[in-house]
Amino acid sequence: MRDFSDDLKDVRRRVEEAHGYLKIDDTRARLEELEVEVQKPDLWDDQDRAKQVNAAYAAARDDVATYTKLDADLDDVEVLHDMAREEDDASQEPDIAAAIAALVAQLDELELRSLFTGPHDELDAIVRINAKDGGVDAQDWSEMLLRMYTRWAERRGFTVEIDDVSEGAEAGIMSAEFTIHGRYAFGLMTSERGTHRLVRISPFDGNARRQTSFAGVEVYPVLEDVGDLEIPDSEIRMEVFRASGAGGQHVNKTSSAVRYIHVPTGLVASSQEERSQLQNRERAMGRLKAMLAVKREDERAAELQRIAGGRQAQVGWGSQIRSYVLQPYQMVKDLRNDHEIGNIQGVLDGDLDGLMEAYLRWRRTTAEEEQQ
Repeated sequence: MRDFSDDLKDVRRRVEEAHGYLKIDDTRARLEELEVEVQKPDLWDDQDRAKQVNAAYAAARDDVATYTKLDADLDDVEVLHDMAREEDDASQEPDIAAAIAALVAQLDELELRSLFTGPHDELDAIVRINAKDGGVDAQDWSEMLLRMYTRWAERRGFTVEIDDVSEGAEAGIMSAEFTIHGRYAFGLMTSERGTHRLVRISPFDGNARRQTSFAGVEVYPVLEDVGDLEIPDSEIRMEVFRASGAGGQHVNKTSSAVRYIHVPTGLVASSQEERSQLQNRERAMGRLKAMLAVKREDERAAELQRIAGGRQAQVGWGSQIRSYVLQPYQMVKDLRNDHEIGNIQGVLDGDLDGLMEAYLRWRRTTAEEEQQ
């Protein structure tokens, strides 16, 4: 009978670490409080508050249930292992090995949670893609990125809400704004902030020359509460346009979609999901305030880092973060951490988890080095 003691000790260590980074004791206490909240008969009198409470309750319940099952499953396999060892029953080896492998796989996925250190990482994400240098190729590249992120979100079970798309002159898109709904959507998408570079034989060049094009990606959390943040009317330009998404005949007859542009920063927030222009104005303004609040947070953090003499991570606006090369060879390379992937088609089809995790690990390592 094979001895799995070392494997089980390692799994037990990782489960105990999960107890720490999931903050299970605090989460259990919070869950009890939320259970009282969700049962209040007047909860839905304030729908926004009710949504927040229910989302927090679901997240806390999921964390506690995940940890509890992991701990119980490990207890079971430890007992099975001890009994099999006592009886020298080698027939139990496949079951024990399979159970350990399943626990390791669950822990591998769960440990990604320990990499989320930002205050907004658990929230939904507002994403904006803008075509940059490269003409029509850059516009086509922007549309490819929109498809890539949509496919990635679908793979993870997230939902994507298209808020605004500006079509390109000949092909592709000039810009797109969309919201990804899913737990840790913002934390994962922070890896995408910056400029993405594509190198390929241009399908729009009659001489089949190699073309380099660029697209910028901005990512913001969906904040429900932005405090007392007020934006002067003089700093805002509003554009009204016809919604381009689903909605039947209504979207073709009225200009109900709204786009707000914050002139000093160039931030843009849009909404076309609601039926009325007033509702879209409220929703777009909420997004703009969230974007501005986070931008100010980032600027304050960067200034504190500069004062402390720390090295700034290259995740700011306008920085080139990743190259996607289709010709003369095929490779995706993250320029921040040198992580490379040869299956570029897989990446373009939404297989981004490896790149995102490599970024998150690099971010944590960089932060730890800065603190030393």
